[in-house]
Amino acid sequence: MAEEKKTATKKAPAKKEVVAEAPVVEEAPKAAKKPAKKAGAGNKKAAIVNRLQTKYETEVRKALLEKYGYSSTMEIPGLNKIVINIGVGDATQDSKRLEEAVSELATITGQKPVITKAKKSIATFKVREGQEIGCKVTLRGLRMWDFLDKLVSIALPRVRDFRGVSRNAFDGRGNYTLGIKEQLIFPEIDYDKVAKVRGMDIVIVTTAKKDEEAYTLLELLGMPFHK
Repeated sequence: MAEEKKTATKKAPAKKEVVAEAPVVEEAPKAAKKPAKKAGAGNKKAAIVNRLQTKYETEVRKALLEKYGYSSTMEIPGLNKIVINIGVGDATQDSKRLEEAVSELATITGQKPVITKAKKSIATFKVREGQEIGCKVTLRGLRMWDFLDKLVSIALPRVRDFRGVSRNAFDGRGNYTLGIKEQLIFPEIDYDKVAKVRGMDIVIVTTAKKDEEAYTLLELLGMPFHK
């Protein structure tokens, strides 16, 4: 048997795949990053300050310090709050009267009043304990300053035959109580819509330790005391 010659088959060299190179694109220079704004930066609204409050900070405090010679600026007296109270005795017969008083007080102060109730029963006035007999508002901050500014510059000068408020209405602890006979002196009240003329008590609470200091504070703020 003839020996068969094995023919070695040479493999053809593999064809190299030609991969087209993507054109090189030069990156545009990155814009410089702006510094990130802090949270709230540039969004702060200017604090609203009443003109009377500004006067207190810039003039009244300095005058009090010079007059009384306080060892620390923390001792300089200031306003703490103003409480306005309206008693509605006829609310025992007609609850609508109380609603009218609440509406008027809210209009004058710009704040919702709180209903006050009788602490004990009084048979003479037909008042039962817990019965709603009035309303009050406690003002602080900007509303307090706005109300006092309106009181001394607009409302009190509209009182008939006004000659100034009493200098003897301090309580011995630096607080001053003022009685108003008519709510009509406030510009927000429409005379034609008033069902009944009502008075109110206004208590100005200060941080003064003595009545003399509280008097000077209120006088410098424009309170028209009787001379």
